Amino acid sequence: MARRGQRQSGTTRTAPRQQRSARPLEKGDIIRVLARAVREVEAKAQRGPLTPAGRTKFQVVALLVREERTRVKADKEAPEAHRAEQLKRLDGVATILAQTVALDPTVYPLLDENAVFTDAADTLRSEMLQAAGIEAPAAASSDAAPAAVERRVVPQSVVARQLANPFLAPDFSAVEHKPASPKRLSQWELLGPLFRAFEYGGASSCMPLPPPGFLMTPGGLELMPHQAQVVGAAAEGHRTFLLADEPGLGKTAQALLAAHAADAYPLLVVVPNVVKTNWAREADLWTPSRKATVIHGDGDSIDGFADIVIVNYEVLDRHVGWLGEFGFRGMVVDEAHFIKNRSSQRSKHALELSERIRHRTVRPLLMALTGTPLINDIEDFRAIWQFLGWIDDKKPLAELMDRLEETGLTPADKGFYAAARTSVISMGIVRRRKVDVAADIPARRVADLPVELDDAVGRSIREAEAELARRLVARYDSALENRSSGRTVDGIDHELVRSVARWEREDADDEKTGQNVFGMMRRIGQAKAGLAADYAAQLSRNVGKVVFFAKHIDVMDVAEETFTKRGIRYSSIRGDQSAKVRQANIDAFVNDEDVEIVVCSLSAAGVGLNLQVASNVVLAELSWTDAEQTQAIDRVHRIGQEEPVTAWRIIAAQTIDGKIAELIDSKASLAARALDGSDEEISSSADVQLEALIAMLTEALEDRA
Repeated sequence: MARRGQRQSGTTRTAPRQQRSARPLEKGDIIRVLARAVREVEAKAQRGPLTPAGRTKFQVVALLVREERTRVKADKEAPEAHRAEQLKRLDGVATILAQTVALDPTVYPLLDENAVFTDAADTLRSEMLQAAGIEAPAAASSDAAPAAVERRVVPQSVVARQLANPFLAPDFSAVEHKPASPKRLSQWELLGPLFRAFEYGGASSCMPLPPPGFLMTPGGLELMPHQAQVVGAAAEGHRTFLLADEPGLGKTAQALLAAHAADAYPLLVVVPNVVKTNWAREADLWTPSRKATVIHGDGDSIDGFADIVIVNYEVLDRHVGWLGEFGFRGMVVDEAHFIKNRSSQRSKHALELSERIRHRTVRPLLMALTGTPLINDIEDFRAIWQFLGWIDDKKPLAELMDRLEETGLTPADKGFYAAARTSVISMGIVRRRKVDVAADIPARRVADLPVELDDAVGRSIREAEAELARRLVARYDSALENRSSGRTVDGIDHELVRSVARWEREDADDEKTGQNVFGMMRRIGQAKAGLAADYAAQLSRNVGKVVFFAKHIDVMDVAEETFTKRGIRYSSIRGDQSAKVRQANIDAFVNDEDVEIVVCSLSAAGVGLNLQVASNVVLAELSWTDAEQTQAIDRVHRIGQEEPVTAWRIIAAQTIDGKIAELIDSKASLAARALDGSDEEISSSADVQLEALIAMLTEALEDRA
């Protein structure tokens, strides 16, 4: 059963229509009920935006498709042919869901497993199950403990690993014999004074770090000096870090290489959903000898023998059981402020796993990554310190208590707060800003952030790409068969490939079909809009003001809805605004500290704006040319900017999005080599579309060979 959030009032409940002409359902045939319902929703979406009742039905169908797919995959007693047929039928329903999203993009957030599930949706779900002759399980609050236990799973590959190594024993080889706890501070309440010590501020929020050592990595990449310092500290034996560098300073690489230096494998990495694909890619770059695996859903596709296990907070509850017994020697939590609320399930699970790892392995590597400044909301760090093993619910634990005792002070002494702050920082707090390490990093850089489109919309997009590739191959084969010149080429005829790509680009001018490159890129932009907005929201909390760029209005709409739900104030710059409204929105972003994000249209805000109050840009959709991308980044990277600028380019993994990004970058490198100093653009959007088609056809022909 899906997790249910807070209730929404006023949602209209709707029941499935009774269709007397339809043939009777077989008991348990939920897929036919879903097929009828999804066609009704699609028909309504064709007439205009869905009503609340239509949106509810859309969400319930999506939920039941996920549940039925999980059930079918787990049904090992059913014949393989029957399971394949059921999954094929479910894919048909999912395709119609994706088509409905294309008609009404505002329903896309309802596909999220964590979307609010209303009473009306709960009732409709029960009615659909009843219509299929299935007894609906009793509703349960998301906070109920039994429900959380029922959701827990153990992937088969994990079982295989356990069977291969059934005698994995706790590591007590380096047990430290601690002296009896000192008595001087034992009667003092210390946690409150420790938090207040950070409210008073101080000269530095960074532990002493060793000088940067060897900068080359196992993957053959070069570390920046400030990154090498953290890796060096791990190599020297430090094992707990609150790594609070600003975004853009490479915390992911530092964590992965610290694990390598500490030999902290297997390593557990808990991250927000939007960055888990990026963590897998970064692990492959920085530590290529260590296999990384990503948990999606119930973990059916994970490699149980991997060295690095990456899981997102949203599915942690299903896996916390086996993760605690896996034998991890290190754990990283990214965007660690996600666990600040110790009463939340995600915080409880993270703290439970940390405690089990600390009890099983002496001095494991524990790293909490966050860009949030330490001087704000210091109480938020209570859970993080507990995760790191510095404190428990009531008091500092042994190592921190020893450091406090060494100060020779009590909370009644004048110098206690400064000394206590230094003691906590020495436990492993590392905080650097871009301006602190400006010499290490370029003044402007573009960082790609891959995101996974693993829902019905993503599958639909990948199928559309596959269909386009098949059409290109058929066109190539036909041209080859009908060639009259007699010219033959061994292998792939690249000249013909270019001609076929050019014909396809010229013929496929109806972007509404979504079957050409332009249309698919628009669909990809719509599909990743919510993920891009989520990342921008996280970024704004970490670094302050963020500029969010998109090409299409519907992507801007999804972003603004996301920010509204998160309680984030934003302003908007669009092409249909009057000059007065436009200037008022610019002034709000530049001058009002509470306006954290400005949502900009690439066409309307790509030139003529000064937004250097921010140093971080999120590019939710790819431009067709490097010039357009550069113009957007230059809204913040301009005279008056005092910090290095980072542009976060959101890339949909396993789609043509990545190929387009590579082509844009290659065109940029050509422009950079031009010697005439001209600003004239050397490539157009048509060039990039043509090259993308060429790459798609070439890859398909190579796969066929």
